Amino acid sequence: MPELPEVEVVRRGLAGHVLDRRITGVEVAHPRAVRRHVEGGADFAARLTGRTITGARRRGKYLWLDLDGGAAGDDAVLAHLGMSGQMLVADAAHPDEKHLRIRFRFADDGPELRFVDQRTFGGLSVHPLVPAVGGGLLPGPVAHIARDPMDPLFDLDVAVAAIRRRRTELKRALLDQTVVSGIGNIYADEALWRARLHSLRPTEALTRAQGRAVLEAATEVMAEALRAGGTSFDALYVNVNGASGYFDRSLDAYGRTDQPCRRCGTPIRRDAFMNRSSFSCPRCQPRPRRRSTARAVTASRAS
Repeated sequence: MPELPEVEVVRRGLAGHVLDRRITGVEVAHPRAVRRHVEGGADFAARLTGRTITGARRRGKYLWLDLDGGAAGDDAVLAHLGMSGQMLVADAAHPDEKHLRIRFRFADDGPELRFVDQRTFGGLSVHPLVPAVGGGLLPGPVAHIARDPMDPLFDLDVAVAAIRRRRTELKRALLDQTVVSGIGNIYADEALWRARLHSLRPTEALTRAQGRAVLEAATEVMAEALRAGGTSFDALYVNVNGASGYFDRSLDAYGRTDQPCRRCGTPIRRDAFMNRSSFSCPRCQPRPRRRSTARAVTASRAS
């Protein structure tokens, strides 16, 4: 699933191609693409026809298009990209993509906006904007999502405190979008490698300095990935023009099983994690020793 850098690449592309354009027609080619819009495809198209896209916004891994005020008030088109969803800008004369699911046409007769999704895990839906956790207005289904490390209003110390309050493993806390958003499996592994912390480290044993280090590392690696256009392992993640990112060439941990650590030369280890994988350096990121909860809490408070 795309993480913050990949979604931000798409958001920037949309901001450059669809803002201030009035929608004149919406074609839903596959019902699964609007399954999260519970009123159905006909209502989805009717809610959008005649509306103007006024913003392309993101929080963490979630992307939406703001619409001008309609009969029901301020709302937005929320995009779930899933594992293979693509938001593409294409000339009307360009042949339809094999897995085209939704098409937007505009009053200026310019390029169409197309939602393409091979695996149909993603989709689009219309939702009202509501007050969100941490401030601002977000589409209702994602209003609980925390701010991400690249948000200008992100509070590093608040996020570190939230992580340390959890009673879980560090990587699980990093992936919890209600604690800090935008970090997925790839960038969690990269941040942990940079901070020299193991994914299984108990959050209650995490010092404030370690918490800051891993979140600062996550911010750095996601900024670098954004400059490279994101991470693409196949043709399913692309920007609005269909181009892939190339940050996969710069990954230090993720996907590098048995390859030498770029710091110490030790082969990178792969471990099973939540039906996925975690990648780490056994030497730079030693597995934490087991200890009692009481001792862990005492140590964390002492820091």
